[in-house]
Amino acid sequence: MRKRVWRHFDVLLLIGTLLLVGYGIAMIYSASSDSPGLQELTGRQAIYAGVGLVVMFLLVWIDYRTMLDFQHLLYIVSLALLAVVLIIGGVTYGSQRWLDLGAFPIQPSELAKLLLIVTLAAYFARRQEEITSFRTFAFSLLYIMPPMALIFLQPDLSTGLSLGVLWVVMAFVAGVRLRYMIGLGFAGLLASPLVWTLMAEYQRQRIRIFIDPASDPAARYNIDQALISIGSGGLFGKGFALGSQSQLRFLRVRWSDFIFSVIGEELGMAGILALFILFVVVIWRLLVDAEKARDTFGQLVITGVATLILFQVTINVGMNLGVMPATGIPLPFVSSGGSSLITLMIAQGLVQSINLRRQKIEYPLASRV
Repeated sequence: MRKRVWRHFDVLLLIGTLLLVGYGIAMIYSASSDSPGLQELTGRQAIYAGVGLVVMFLLVWIDYRTMLDFQHLLYIVSLALLAVVLIIGGVTYGSQRWLDLGAFPIQPSELAKLLLIVTLAAYFARRQEEITSFRTFAFSLLYIMPPMALIFLQPDLSTGLSLGVLWVVMAFVAGVRLRYMIGLGFAGLLASPLVWTLMAEYQRQRIRIFIDPASDPAARYNIDQALISIGSGGLFGKGFALGSQSQLRFLRVRWSDFIFSVIGEELGMAGILALFILFVVVIWRLLVDAEKARDTFGQLVITGVATLILFQVTINVGMNLGVMPATGIPLPFVSSGGSSLITLMIAQGLVQSINLRRQKIEYPLASRV
């Protein structure tokens, strides 16, 4: 029976994920090794990766369907964490996003993404017989609006927007009527002036700079440095840990938000292509796994995980290339950050749990966990 179970374990997904994590640790080392106060980032990321890997394999043994019974509890936990961070969270770069737990600070909005994926998947799966009704559509919005509002108050527009994207894709895959979603899109456009007034000033400034780069050259400094880094890398780059923009510290936040620019400068187009191939492998395997899932709940969970990774890659790379406004969204598995990495590893464990239960086999161990 064990052989029958583990033959569905997605080895390619695991390999692609581990290679991305290793790629990230190497580039974090390059970006921070010569910077006082940042040398510990590499070791931390390796520890986060190890913790994430352990948690991932623990989740593999747990039957993912048990989460259907904890749908509302998971949702309440995500809201509670987001509310607590607004009360006692630490302020970094003008946003209140972190809970300081000493050795391991956490960013609740990262975990909230995964918990919301599970919550929405459970909601849509339970309502497949009435998925096209307006009631189902309206109640699904009630799930997404409170966490988006709490994240917007941090303020963190990009993460709040990622929750909206997750809802759109998962609702579409679940079978919600397209005309309801289009109507909501028009309503969002009409409400955009109000959203603009509620945004923090630095968020409005980022959008102004994106639309008119000449309006504030000083504020666009890091975007320009990112473009210089990528453009100077050429085909094979300047060499590992030999990039001038990164090693001479012209490029800010190079170990996290702008690590893609470090890859472009030091490893060139070849390094970027290798990175993209790994992301394609991971997302491709997730889509294959979603298609093979035994039930709607599993299919929607994997779809949400794939959407989250693809969205973050698109936004982060677009920001580094200057074709999207600057945001704080990290490059999945690669950027420095424990909350993001461990959350994504937990998501991978959930996906593998779904893979191992494609067939109707009893799991005595899982039932006792």
